[in-house]
Amino acid sequence: MADRKTAAVGPLVGAVVQGTNSTRFLVFSSKTAELLSHHKVELTQEFPKEGWVEQDPKEILQSVYECIARTCEKLDEMNIDISNIKAVGVSNQRETTVIWDKLTGEPLYNAVVWLDLRTQTTVEDLSKKIPGNSNFVKSKTGLPLSTYFSAVKLRWMLDHVRNVQKAVEEGRALFGTIDSWLIWSLTGGVNGGVHCTDVTNASRTMLFNIHSLAWDKELCDFFEIPMDLLPNVFSSSEIYGLIKTGALEGVPISGCLGDQCAALVGQMCFQEGQAKNTYGTGCFLLCNTGRKCVFSEHGLLTTVAYKLGREKPAYYALEGSVAIAGAVIRWLRDNLGIIETSGDIEKLAKEVGTSYGCYFVPAFSGLYAPYWEPSARGILCGLTQFTNKCHIAFAALEAVCFQTREILEAMNHDCGIPLRHLQVDGGMTDNKVLMQLQADILHIPVIKPFMPETTALGVAMAAGAAEGVSIWSLEPQALSVLRMERFEPQIQATESEIRYATWKKAVMKSMGWVTSQSPESGDPSIFSSMPLGFFIVSSMVMLIGARYISGML
Repeated sequence: MADRKTAAVGPLVGAVVQGTNSTRFLVFSSKTAELLSHHKVELTQEFPKEGWVEQDPKEILQSVYECIARTCEKLDEMNIDISNIKAVGVSNQRETTVIWDKLTGEPLYNAVVWLDLRTQTTVEDLSKKIPGNSNFVKSKTGLPLSTYFSAVKLRWMLDHVRNVQKAVEEGRALFGTIDSWLIWSLTGGVNGGVHCTDVTNASRTMLFNIHSLAWDKELCDFFEIPMDLLPNVFSSSEIYGLIKTGALEGVPISGCLGDQCAALVGQMCFQEGQAKNTYGTGCFLLCNTGRKCVFSEHGLLTTVAYKLGREKPAYYALEGSVAIAGAVIRWLRDNLGIIETSGDIEKLAKEVGTSYGCYFVPAFSGLYAPYWEPSARGILCGLTQFTNKCHIAFAALEAVCFQTREILEAMNHDCGIPLRHLQVDGGMTDNKVLMQLQADILHIPVIKPFMPETTALGVAMAAGAAEGVSIWSLEPQALSVLRMERFEPQIQATESEIRYATWKKAVMKSMGWVTSQSPESGDPSIFSSMPLGFFIVSSMVMLIGARYISGML
C-alpha cells in the first residue's frame, strides 16, 4: 500500500459537530480545507410527554468520544499521523439546555432540547412580569420571549426538578448549552474542566446582552437565575483548554460556534450583506449585518454571528427560517407513500419539470413569518384530473423555495440592501432540481460549495485560526481554495413573479381552517411567542391530510 502521509497537507484540525439527531467528528487539512476522514453516531431522543423532547447528556458526550476515537482509527488506517491534529473546534445544536453537578460530573436532569414545548406556561407567566409595553428582553437579547431559548428551559428545571434545586442551593450546579457541557467534560470535568461558552451560543440563552457581550444582571434577575451557574463567555476562536483524555489528549479546543453560525463562517460570509441558507428539516437563513445589530420589523431574530478572536470585534446576523423544508419530503414519503426514499422526489419532479398549476402550502402547524397565523393548515390547490404524484412532488419542492423567498424578502426589508446571491448548504442541496428552482424563484444566483460540510468547516476554521494555534489563515486570498457550484435563474423575472403571486394566493387560502381551540389546533397562544427557526409538525393534521389526498394518487 502506498504511503498516504502525503495526503495530509500540513497540520490538521478536528471539528466536533453535535447536532439534534447525530454527532460527528471530522478532520480537515488546514492548508487545503480538504476533508480527510470523519465518523458519525446517531442519537436517541426521549419524549416523556407530548411536546417534551429530551436527550441524555452522557449519551451525547459518549458519542463525541466514540466519533473522535473512530475517526482517529480511520486516519491511522490511512497512514496519517493523528499527532498532526493541532486543534479541535466544537459546534453544537443551539439552545438545548444542560445542568450538571460540578463535583460528580453527573447531569442533574436530561438535556431539554431546543424544540421542547413544556415551557409555554413559563413563558406566559414571565410575559406578565414585563412592565407596560417595555420590551427590554428583546432590546437586550435580540430575541422574543419564547419556549425556544435556554433561559426558560433552565427556569423550568429550577422550578420543577428537586435534584436541580438542591444542587443550586448547595452551590454544586453548573448550567450550559451543549458546547459548555462538552468542553467542560473534554477538558477534565471534575478535575479542572473549563466551564465556558462562546458569544454565539451565549446569545441564544436570553440571558446575554448582545451589545455589551456579557451576561446581563437585569435579565438574570428577571428570570430569577443565579449568575454563578453561568459559564464564562469567550470569543469563538481562542484556546479554551486542552483535551485531557483519549486519542487527542493534549490537543487544544480552540473554536466554538453554534451550528448555524458555524455554517455562516464555513460559507465564508464575512462581508456585510452576505447570507447563507441551510436546508435541513427546516431552513435556517442567516445574513451578516456587520458590526451593528439590526432589529427586525418582520419577525426575524437578531443574533451574534461570530467573534473570531479575543481582541476581534463581534459581528451580528439577522436570522430567519423556513418552518417546513425537508419535513415536507418526509411527509410525502411516510404519510402519503408517494416516494420510497427522500432522494426519489428529485426524479419525480424532474420527470415533469412543472407543478402544472398545483401549489402546496405545508402549513402543518399554522403559518410562521411573515404571517404568524395559527389558524392556517396545509393545503394542495390548483388540482385537476391531470394532476399526478410528479406534479405534487414538484409543488413540494417549490413550496420550500417560495417560503425561502418570503424570509429573504423580510431580510431585504430589514437590511435595506437586497441580496445579490444566496449561498446554500445542507442535505437538501444535493437535489439539483430544488437548487435550480430556488434560483428561479428568487431570481438571483444560488451558490453551493462542492464540500457540503460547511458547519464542520466553519468551526475548524475558527479553531485553526485561534491565537496560539494559528495554522489556518482567514485572509480572503487563502480561502479561495473552496470550489462552488452556481445555479443561475433560467426563467424570466415576470414568470417568477407570477408563480410567487399565485403561491401567495394559495397561502391566503390556507388561513382560517381552525376556528376554535381543539385537540387538533393545540394552543394558539404558542404562536404569539414562537420565533423563527422553531417548528413542529402536527401528526394528526398530516394523517388527516393523508387520508384525503392518498385517494387521488
